[in-house]
Parts: sequence; structure tokens; C-alpha cells
Amino acid sequence: MSTTTYTVLPGVRRARADKILAIAFRDHSRVAFHRSFDSGLVRMGGKPITRDHSVSEGDVLEFTFPDTRPAGLRAVDIPLEILFEDRHLLAINKPAGMVVHPGAGTAEDTLVHALLAHCKGSLSGVGGVERPGIVHRLDRETSGIILAAKTDAAHRALSEQFAGRTLQKEYLALVAGAPALLSGSIRKAIGRNKQHRHKMAVVDEEQGGRDAHTDWEVVERFGDIATLIRCTIHTGRTHQIRVHMKALGHVILGDVIYGWKPDPRLPKEPKRVMLHAEHLIFTHPSSGKTLDLRAPLPADFEAQMTQLRKVAKVAAKVKRLAAKPAKLAKPRAPASFHVHESRE
Repeated sequence: MSTTTYTVLPGVRRARADKILAIAFRDHSRVAFHRSFDSGLVRMGGKPITRDHSVSEGDVLEFTFPDTRPAGLRAVDIPLEILFEDRHLLAINKPAGMVVHPGAGTAEDTLVHALLAHCKGSLSGVGGVERPGIVHRLDRETSGIILAAKTDAAHRALSEQFAGRTLQKEYLALVAGAPALLSGSIRKAIGRNKQHRHKMAVVDEEQGGRDAHTDWEVVERFGDIATLIRCTIHTGRTHQIRVHMKALGHVILGDVIYGWKPDPRLPKEPKRVMLHAEHLIFTHPSSGKTLDLRAPLPADFEAQMTQLRKVAKVAAKVKRLAAKPAKLAKPRAPASFHVHESRE
């Protein structure tokens, strides 16, 4: 780890050390500096200082950034489907079942392990020692586009787009039933479920809920069994689409946590939440160009749609036959009887 020295500029009076460094070194985020402060790697006069330590003109600060690869977290060669990559960032089509970053109970099969191998350590350190390069996240069972930053500057620029809600994020979801409308908008605050802490719920902002906004539109109907919808999210709350779809009365197929129950009409039940981050439009952090990325649907999602089309087709045929009036049988002509007279 290399050490950088910075002298506070003239005119500065009693400013926070973390703010001064973040302003002076814009290629690094405040989060990156916070990690340095928390690790005791920011010093003044040879002694570690805290984030809120007051500094003034002429004060000399020395700092280093902690290693982004912690002991015990190693690179693992796991195949990745790369949608876009350059020296600043990469976009991956994450498969369902892959955890984004290490945590309690995870093995060495997370996206971070795969990124360490693919990028050979060239990842942003803003995400911290356990989350190098990770700009945002997707639930374990959700497939689709996820971004990773290779530099702190790229990480900071991408994070600002997520925070400023300037990206366009679209998901495809298979939901149970058939919405009465073709499209709609849900703006219901989301917070932690008070009874089940691992779940989220619609919670009034006065009770701690945070603003959440989802637009949705019907893409394809499968009778009254299920519907393929496209969701555009304007906020990024945990389980946002899953909670909003439940509030709409159409829980996502396979989402047992939020109330989905197996449908006897489906021979093969979904093995995971049928949610896919399909479309992402954002500004490249270096070139300023617009990147418009799409992630192909995974095989299990396509298979579920194929099954739904077949089941819906059969159900529609049965419904048509049941609605047809029964044909009345034509009256049969009376049988002919021949009478033979006696010739006697």
C-alpha cells in the first residue's frame, strides 16, 4: 500500500478531514476514504485521526487505502457471461443462484470470487474488502445485469448515477394471475417487515418506510394463469419489485417468501423467483457515452414461458368447448312397418 501526503490548502478553517480529502482527491470516493479512516490509515502528526477530525490550512495528512482483497478471500475461476467490458467497468449477466458477495453461510462461489479471478485483482476498492468492485446488487435468485467497477473513479461515477436515479433499470417478471390493466404505477413506501425481519413490506413513511416507485406494463398474458410484465424501477429498495407485485395482488412465480403457492395447472413448478434484470441504460463513467445493455433470458425463464403458453392454450380450448351450446340431436324418423294382407 503506497502512502499519499496532502497539505490542507490556505483558507481552510476547521473542516472535516474526510470531506477535505474527498474534495482534494475526486478520483476516490468518500466511502473509500471512510475505509481508510476506519482502518486507522489516515494520520496527522504520525497519529491516526477520525473522519470528523477538524483540520485547517497547513495541516499535513498522510493516508493509504486498505487492500481490496482480504486474507482468505481468493480468486476462483468461475465462468462469467460478460455483456460489456473495458478498463473501467464490466457488466455481467448474473445467473440465478449466484450470491453477489461473501457473507455468512456462503462458499467460494460468489460473484466477487469470480471477479477477482477474471479481473486479476484490478477492481475498485470502494466496495470494501469483502465487496471489491461491487456497485449494486441483485438478490441471489434474481438473474440479469449487474455492474462492477474496475477503478474507484468509475465506482464513484456509477454510484452517483444509482443514487441520483439517472439510470434506466428494467426487469422482466412472471407474475401469478392476470392484472386487470395493461400498465400501471405503484408508489408505496417499503420498509422492514416487523414480524419477519428477513422480509420487506409496504410500510408508511411515518413508520420508517422509504419511498419506492415502480412502473409496470403487460408484455404477454398466459390466460388467467400468469402474466409476463416489464417493471421499470425508479428507486432501489430491497425486494422492491417483489413487494410491489405482492401489493398489486400478483406475486412473482416461485416467490415463496412473499406468498406464491404452487399452481396445480403447472406440471413443472419454478425453482426460483422468476425475476430477471433484463435492461440497463446508463452513462459510461469515463467516455460519457450512453450504454444500452440487455441480458438474454436464462434457460429456466424461457422454459417456464414455453410451459405457460402450452398450459394457457389448453385452458383456452377447454373454456371454448365448455362455452359452446350442446347440439340438439335431430329427431329420428319412426321406423317403417310393412303390413302384409293375407290373400286368403
